[in-house]
Amino acid sequence: MTAFENIVIGKSSIPSLIITIVLMIAIPVVSLIYWRRKHRQQTNIGYLIAGIIGFMVSARVLELGVHYLCIINDNQISRFINSHTLVFVLYGIAMAGVFEECGRYIVLKFILRKNRTAENAVLYGIGHGGIEILAVLLPSMILYLVIAVLFSSGDVENAFSVLKINEETASSALPSVLAAASFDWQLMAMNVIERILAMIAHIGLTVIVFYGICNAKLRFLPMAIILHMLMDIAPAMYQRGLLPLWAVELWVAIWIILIALVARRLYKILKPQEH
Repeated sequence: MTAFENIVIGKSSIPSLIITIVLMIAIPVVSLIYWRRKHRQQTNIGYLIAGIIGFMVSARVLELGVHYLCIINDNQISRFINSHTLVFVLYGIAMAGVFEECGRYIVLKFILRKNRTAENAVLYGIGHGGIEILAVLLPSMILYLVIAVLFSSGDVENAFSVLKINEETASSALPSVLAAASFDWQLMAMNVIERILAMIAHIGLTVIVFYGICNAKLRFLPMAIILHMLMDIAPAMYQRGLLPLWAVELWVAIWIILIALVARRLYKILKPQEH
């Protein structure tokens, strides 16, 4: 497996991955502890659990199921989507926006009928964004750390054995090994900042959907969907190699700031209300 022979684990890879893992765990944990301590009387832990389940069902079961049929599995639909960049981008942002925001709407409107406080809306967003970190992104970082530790020891054969890399799996394993080898302080900062911004986005979009439910204004659901789609345009284009990473981060940050400003205004309106 000659592709692995010249891979060198960077000196900063292991410490930066360790700190990234610690901070990724801290983001949802600290957010939860802070919000519950500040608003214990106004919050119910059921909203946190609902946010966790809502994300897992809408994004990791239903949305991934559609992705398997439309872009992963080899069929006429997947070949069409994957061969047309514009279609791929539109498909990606539409699926993310529709599944996640409709998931929020269904859970908040039809399941969580009691204790409808603005503080609980934020708690739901913490659950939604927190489980994305812990269940989706954190395992990848842990895998990168394991790879970096194994390859840094110099015993490549042992690394292949532990990671179950052979001639058949080498091509699929190579991107993860390269990612672990090149991970550094800059990538650590970008990953952590991205997760903080994503948490703000999840909380903000939850507040927007929640406001519409509490005030019987259905237009706030499509607003949340459109904002989510607009935020995801640059990441989808990055997947096709159309934008540099810095442009993606700037684009996403701009839309998250807008989402946060809208949500902050709606949160202030919601607080005096009782539901």
